[in-house]
Amino acid sequence: MKSETLISDFIESLDSEKAYSDNTCRAYRTDLNAFAAFAVKNQPARRAHRSSGAKYPRFKIENVDALTIRLYLGYLYKKNAKTTIGRKLSAIRSFFRYLVRSGIVTDNPADQILSPKQEKHIPTYLTVDDMFRLLDSIGHNSLLDLRNRALFETLYSSGIRVSELAGLNEFDVDYTAKVIRVMGKGSKQRIVPIGEKALQSIQAYRAGLGKNTLPDQSVPCGPLFLNKNGTRLSTRSIARIMDKLARQCALAFPVSPHAVRHSFATHMLDAGADLRVVQELLGHKSLSTTQKYTHVSIDRLMEAYDKAHPRK
Repeated sequence: MKSETLISDFIESLDSEKAYSDNTCRAYRTDLNAFAAFAVKNQPARRAHRSSGAKYPRFKIENVDALTIRLYLGYLYKKNAKTTIGRKLSAIRSFFRYLVRSGIVTDNPADQILSPKQEKHIPTYLTVDDMFRLLDSIGHNSLLDLRNRALFETLYSSGIRVSELAGLNEFDVDYTAKVIRVMGKGSKQRIVPIGEKALQSIQAYRAGLGKNTLPDQSVPCGPLFLNKNGTRLSTRSIARIMDKLARQCALAFPVSPHAVRHSFATHMLDAGADLRVVQELLGHKSLSTTQKYTHVSIDRLMEAYDKAHPRK
């Protein structure tokens, strides 16, 4: 069976059995196609025939060995970050795991390969004062001002991902219960609390829409946040808006929507929120993913200790 067919079958299984998002499936397909193209040129049988001058045998996915994968990782190390290499290796490992389950190969050559050790990065976040300054800098005069304020008040109030923010529909907001329904990774829904200021900003924005004749504004199941054409605002547009606002505020470093999510988590933990509660709010599958925010708090505690303790 051709590698393209096997990859397509694997991607279909991710979609149907594990409910992976379209973005994740697309990334897996891209990574595996790139690996297959490399493996065609570096398969074990081809390496053996290089010096003999004999005709290269047809590529078979079951002939891929650990050395092929190591060669591929060595090739990737020349121009990719460790996080990218780790993700690509994870895709290869999952693919061969699927092939083993399907009886196409007998063992997984990627199991012999260790993932690259990842560098630990402390998440970029804003202080509470800077976060308030950023939000308060957004005006109230135009419909775009109202939308932008609603956007980032919602993002900071709930800590949701920018893709989840862009995917919100009008009916996902429960003003009475003060919660929003979010479609997270893997098409998993969760209910997230949202603060009064964010709800007021959303209501002001939607009221402003009522005075305009945008195509989707009267559709209850339509997108919550719209672009100037009246269609759903994209994640890329949200990032551009955030970058522009951050520059206008003269913040010390560039701010992305994800930095607002980092700020939400950090401020919650600093204020005494339970780690598992923050994990649930962020929609993290693993607690270890959320624990990176505790490093921020610990670093701040150590800094305060070094500055204040008389005998350190």
